[in-house]
Amino acid sequence: MIGKLKGVIDEIGDDHVLVDVHGVCYVAFCSARTLSRIGSPGEAVTLVIETFVREDQLKLYGFISAEERGWFNLLQSVQGVGTRVALAILSTLTAGEIANAIALGDKTAVSRAPGVGPKVATRIVTELKNKVPAGLSMGDNEAISFRRDVGEGAAPAAVSDAISALSNLGYSRDQAAGAVAAALKAAGEGAESAVLIRLGLKELAN
Repeated sequence: MIGKLKGVIDEIGDDHVLVDVHGVCYVAFCSARTLSRIGSPGEAVTLVIETFVREDQLKLYGFISAEERGWFNLLQSVQGVGTRVALAILSTLTAGEIANAIALGDKTAVSRAPGVGPKVATRIVTELKNKVPAGLSMGDNEAISFRRDVGEGAAPAAVSDAISALSNLGYSRDQAAGAVAAALKAAGEGAESAVLIRLGLKELAN
């Protein structure tokens, strides 16, 4: 079982990278996002690896972080999500954006990934609602908790109204939720929606 590769990039393909480890080249399949971040041929690279062993094949999947690998595995626990779809989602959304979309119940964000239809997106945000990979910081956990309250309709009316207003202006639900969360910290728990909208727009403009 291979858990991590440290070596030099030999070649980067459309969906994989060849990593030269002391003269042995390993093929690691990666998301487009990961491939865009690892560097160029000849440069050093470290990848967290998930090894898939089947009767007729052995495949390595590479990730920038253990958190990204955690989402790769967790996504596949949902019916209709295999390795290809999981990588497509990780190519479209960061690990944090996936967590936020699930907490918000935002199936539209998840369905932006190629190969993810409305039914699969709905299953993902529903089945993974309370399943977040280990490794999120306390700040992230606070943000996830806020978005979960919004997604479940448990947030104050002023918060929900402000998020809805910002979403209607063209911002994604995740962007709107993040801006309102910041506005709420600045204005205090009892702030009215108009105040949250104004401060939220200021936050989004920064």
